Amino acid sequence: MTNCPTLIVMVGLPARGKTYISKKLTRYLNWIGVPTKEFNVGQYRRDLVKKYKSFEFFLPDNEEGLKIRKQCALAALNDVRQYLSKENGHVAVFDATNTTRERRETIYKFGEENGYKTFFVESVCVDPEVIAANIVQVKLGSPDYVDCSNDEATEDFMKRIECYKNSYETLDENLDKDLSYIKIMDVGRSYLVNRVMDHIQSRIVYYLMNIHVTPRSIYLCRHGESELNLKGRIGGDPGLSVRGKEFAKSLAQFINEQNIKDLKVWTSQMKRTIQTAEALGVPYEQWKVLNEIDAGVCEEMTYEEIQENYPLEFALRDQDKYRYRYPKGESYEDLVQRLEPVIMELERQENVLVICHQAVMRCLLAYFLDKPAEQLPYLKCPLHTVLKLTPVAYGCKVESIFLNVEAVNTHRDKPENVDVSRCPEEALVTVPAHQ
Repeated sequence: MTNCPTLIVMVGLPARGKTYISKKLTRYLNWIGVPTKEFNVGQYRRDLVKKYKSFEFFLPDNEEGLKIRKQCALAALNDVRQYLSKENGHVAVFDATNTTRERRETIYKFGEENGYKTFFVESVCVDPEVIAANIVQVKLGSPDYVDCSNDEATEDFMKRIECYKNSYETLDENLDKDLSYIKIMDVGRSYLVNRVMDHIQSRIVYYLMNIHVTPRSIYLCRHGESELNLKGRIGGDPGLSVRGKEFAKSLAQFINEQNIKDLKVWTSQMKRTIQTAEALGVPYEQWKVLNEIDAGVCEEMTYEEIQENYPLEFALRDQDKYRYRYPKGESYEDLVQRLEPVIMELERQENVLVICHQAVMRCLLAYFLDKPAEQLPYLKCPLHTVLKLTPVAYGCKVESIFLNVEAVNTHRDKPENVDVSRCPEEALVTVPAHQ
């Protein structure tokens, strides 16, 4: 996807959401299969200067502070070079204030010398409410302010911002016309985009123009237990079992009790998710891209039948479940690509309930919880359980709510022996009938 490594350079005053953007962008790019790592210069400073004293460290005429900050920036850039040039990284996110044209010029030259494309992301915030919320949510929990009261920390941090303000040079349409950048005003009120050079930069711009910071929750659950779940068969388009219908009623009650403002409900185009949503008695939207992973020639088979008919395929899948593609079907890797529009739309929306399938739910969950590809196909997404995801400062809070309707357990752990020559017993790790 990337023909040469990309260096993303954050720009902006403190408390403007730079680290929030860096972390989200890193998570998104890793999820779509672009190896990405963030380098937070503030963390380098904390590692070097064990005890933070006060905002005076950031004063423009504090020579010792300037020297240390420069040293930290260079250490971070060295690690960027190591990651992009030696460790097969594709994108590095350089998270620092980078508020002067001189500093940005230095980083740009560093990128040119190492053959990287440089893309600047500036977050400009003038809305005092957004800044205040950011200070409370993020900075007051920072290691810099462990021993301070909230008032002391806020006062010190406001002074730290002032230290940067005098020398701050924003990206300029004329002076910086040759640079590639996106400028984000007030966390998405408006944008200015300049010289997008390639596919990866356009993906970054598209993503950044879809994220927002409005508080909300995303509810993920699978359909109710299906007739094929009861028989241990994968895929197909069956209807719900008796317990599956009972779950649909419990889900309707649960959602009703939550009293969620403007809730959107999405399903796949498969019978079992539609039947589950029908019980809610509210409008819902069907998405073809939310359909379960296509098991190809193995559709509607049990694991025992797959082992008997396609033992080689069964072993290959256990060896690399993320990349393995069912004959005439899909892999989890394919599924992630298919689900990207869903992630974009989830980022744009506020409160959403997604009624989907096991493999699909794993992919969505891996995005929100920042799970690597190797873990993604083994995430536990039991039937009749709702996961409530609430975005917090730099991540996601997860609540798991089992709705007290029994169901079969469809989770299959990776067997110890994944060798092609294993015997059927070793391939078929038994799972308990109930969770």
